[in-house]
Amino acid sequence: MKTFDYQRAESVETAVKAASEPGSVFYAGGTNLLDLMKAGVRQPDRLIDITRIEGLDRIETGKDGSLRIGAMVRNSDMARHPTLLAEYPAVAEALLAGASAQLRNAATVGGNLMQQTRCSYFYDRHSACNLREMGQGCDALDGENGKHAVLGWTKTCIAVHPSDFCVPLAALGAEVEVTGPDGHRRLTIDDLYTLPGEGQAPGTALRDGDLITALILPSGGKRFAARARYMKLRDRTSYAFAIVSAAAMLQIGDGRIKDARLALGGVAAKPWRATKAEAVLNGAEASEASYRKAADAALADAAPSGDNAHKIELAKRILIRALKSAAAGTPPKMPALPGSVFAAGKEAR
Repeated sequence: MKTFDYQRAESVETAVKAASEPGSVFYAGGTNLLDLMKAGVRQPDRLIDITRIEGLDRIETGKDGSLRIGAMVRNSDMARHPTLLAEYPAVAEALLAGASAQLRNAATVGGNLMQQTRCSYFYDRHSACNLREMGQGCDALDGENGKHAVLGWTKTCIAVHPSDFCVPLAALGAEVEVTGPDGHRRLTIDDLYTLPGEGQAPGTALRDGDLITALILPSGGKRFAARARYMKLRDRTSYAFAIVSAAAMLQIGDGRIKDARLALGGVAAKPWRATKAEAVLNGAEASEASYRKAADAALADAAPSGDNAHKIELAKRILIRALKSAAAGTPPKMPALPGSVFAAGKEAR
């Protein structure tokens, strides 16, 4: 590991100022950053420790009914928070499906939002990777790419965003609060992440020195609490990254869908809001036929980026499964296997 300087920030302002210096990165839980540093993928000159900044570890209800979650809130605390479980159950399900208890105890909300792809070529310094260094090329194009992107990819990069947590956030239209050298602003989850372009690697809309200070779950998302699920397909029923995943949130009345929020994971360089599928469902009968039409719409623009055509069909199936589960109702208690297709419908822990 490259040697580095360490600085503990006592306030958001001092953290932003310190991180504005070239070669600086923020340090919180370190569950992803330290792995990258050990592998030599990230080689920062300076770590800015934000773990002691007062106020970043709070969960508060806003005046507008939204839920504000500080960037330093641990994933374990967020996943078991009674307000989150009652009002945004799919977010809790995604958090519990995403990592072991040990990792959840260390990982933070802000760090989860900023985690890097798990593409093996990105982690291998001897492979060409435009995400690691623009202009190198992408060895994944002709390599082991069965788990890579089927939506929004270009030949610049075909990696996928790894987070479970961010998929229901995309469906909800959640926002992040950002403080930087230019002041304060808010970004939607969709605007936070950028897709690859021709000669442009995927990334985020954050600028040097920008610090995510909080996540905002909109008050309007509570209306889906009774019918909200997150489901993921993985190589093994353990804490593995999703091959494909889906968040489905529904409002149903008189057998018809009044409103739907959908997002997919494991299919693109960002959590993928399935707006075309939502349009198909709104006003439609709450039936398997409607869910299949929505799944076809969600993946209508999908194309293999390599040996991964199977992911298109898998993504359709996981979305249909999530929709069926959401329509059946949110379980009164978290399933024994959160996010799993093997979890019994309403069975408690």
